[in-house]
Amino acid sequence: MVWFCRSTQQEVLRHRTRLFRLAYAWCGDRDMAEDLVQEALARALATSSPLREPRALEGWLMVILNNCWRDCLRKKMAGILEDIDDWAERLESEELSPEQNLAGRQTAQTVRKAIARLPLGQRQVLTLVDMEDRSYAEVAEILGVPAGTVMSRLARARAALKEMLTDVRPAVQAAGLRRVK
Repeated sequence: MVWFCRSTQQEVLRHRTRLFRLAYAWCGDRDMAEDLVQEALARALATSSPLREPRALEGWLMVILNNCWRDCLRKKMAGILEDIDDWAERLESEELSPEQNLAGRQTAQTVRKAIARLPLGQRQVLTLVDMEDRSYAEVAEILGVPAGTVMSRLARARAALKEMLTDVRPAVQAAGLRRVK
């Protein structure tokens, strides 16, 4: 086992929060997300080959996280639920009336449940593109699928969400939630 130098270790660990948010969006369970991130970081730090392109570190870590997630699914670990914590955090940080705050929380929960009903492939693509602002090429590399597959899964996910959330649209606008792409 070869460990990175201290500065590289710190750089890898700097991405922990984003990896956790992504893992939590994929699995919906804080403990499982912590385990996935811990496993991904351990695998990254234990690698015997240094990263050729330092700017690609975050994408590489997401590939490792995706592999850990796949391993977890293979072992039939349950608890898949999508998360959109940034919406809830934004609602808490803004000056909203209690009614707006409650409506926003209810809307966020409804959206969270709708995302959780999407097939895994669509859910992963949606969270990476729309919540993590990743390009199609980056998502394709992270998930190990062609870019065309990313685009079709994203289109299907957005269409399915639009259908599931037609009744929620007025509440989203009232709560001041931003439209994602």
